[in-house]
Amino acid sequence: MPLINIIPGDKIPVAPMNVRLPAWRVPGWLLVFWWLARGLFRLTVLAVRYWWLTAPIVAALWVRAEYGGRVLAGVGLAVAVACAAWWRWHPSSWLRFGWYPIVGRVRALVVYRRRWASVMATCGLATAFAGDRYVPQLLKVRCDRYGDELTVRMLPGQIPDDWGQAAERLAYAFRLRTGQARSTARPDRVVIRFLRRDPLAGTVAPLPVAEVPDLGGLTLGVREDGQPYRLRLAGSHVLIAGATNSGKGSVLWSLIRSLAGGVRSGLVELWAFDPKGGMELAAGVPLFARFSYDDPDGMAGVLEEAVKRMRLRAARLRGVARQHTPTPDEPLIVLVVDELAALTAYITDRKVRDRIKEALGLLLSQGRAVGVHVVAALQDPRKEVLPFRDLFPTRIGLRLTEPEQVDMVLGDSARDRGALCDRIPESAPGVGFVVLDGVREPVRVRFAYLTDDDIRELGRDYRRLCDDTNDEQEVTK
Repeated sequence: MPLINIIPGDKIPVAPMNVRLPAWRVPGWLLVFWWLARGLFRLTVLAVRYWWLTAPIVAALWVRAEYGGRVLAGVGLAVAVACAAWWRWHPSSWLRFGWYPIVGRVRALVVYRRRWASVMATCGLATAFAGDRYVPQLLKVRCDRYGDELTVRMLPGQIPDDWGQAAERLAYAFRLRTGQARSTARPDRVVIRFLRRDPLAGTVAPLPVAEVPDLGGLTLGVREDGQPYRLRLAGSHVLIAGATNSGKGSVLWSLIRSLAGGVRSGLVELWAFDPKGGMELAAGVPLFARFSYDDPDGMAGVLEEAVKRMRLRAARLRGVARQHTPTPDEPLIVLVVDELAALTAYITDRKVRDRIKEALGLLLSQGRAVGVHVVAALQDPRKEVLPFRDLFPTRIGLRLTEPEQVDMVLGDSARDRGALCDRIPESAPGVGFVVLDGVREPVRVRFAYLTDDDIRELGRDYRRLCDDTNDEQEVTK
């Protein structure tokens, strides 16, 4: 070691730091204890989280240990008999409160949670930040006869439309049929519905006719969840768009059938327009107060008559009521138009076409409050064919030929929200999606199918009162 000469008056150099901290040695038994405690905590969390699975197992083990295998078999048999009796006595409550909750928990564990993180990543719904991965949280799974509903807490920055665009990819990822996303009352959550089987695969038979039609909910068909679909006609106009043989007649005749009780009692007047020569609507002539076909000038005159009735009624209601209430003296007037494009775009006489457009524009913009409603069907939804399609609050899209037509009929981004009208097969006429103003999510429906015999029977049983008194209705050729 070299010697350092220290001269008086000089500063003594500071030695460099070379300090070794003592090494902390953790006893092995403490590591084992920490590992066991951590594993026990995780098992406790899993046991509490899946209490519906662990509780019966613990109870069965306790009965087996205390009373033996025979008692355990007897308890299991008693539970099975009780469930069978419940199912036999009241199957709907058993399915709702007994069977489907169990199926939902099992499918959540076996089908969804097992692959949740990987599916979220591959479908672009998970993200990473600062080296950490963030995955949307699956909160609950509910099952019914036809499909599963998943309630998910979205990540910050996500909106329901993001999930609507990914719903089809999610369905294929979980090996299911179709998927659709909808918003909830809570802004941080979204509900994804997957179909295991299609409740709309079969034809829907004609539905019962109410003596007094409920204008706030006319039963026209079956929804995707198997429940009846009810269309609100009060305060609304209805637009039906679909390709050839897509089932527009099913919608029109289902609507007419739901109003037949009001037609017979005089609460409803049906004014029918069939530019195709009466081929579609002629079978229901006994139900119609006005039936116009073939002659464009005659149809324009009937529409102008409806405008006059609308204005006279508005004058009577001014300062008295804000919404019309149907009575036999002031019935609800429903204009049923088959192939509306034939009136607004395909008529060669420009003057007649302008008269029809003007009358329809007035009826659509002013008729709802005074009880004059328009129900129109067409094949071509382009703006130049139907310039006032935005005046229809209720829109029904059946099978369409192009994806772009879906947004034309049902509104912007309707297809991203699940209205796949261009994917409806030709073998499923009468299946479509319904969109209401102010409601983001479309509803998938299959409308009831009426045969020619059903229509003739409807006209015979629910013909107008004036027909019974030998009054003739007006038929404009």
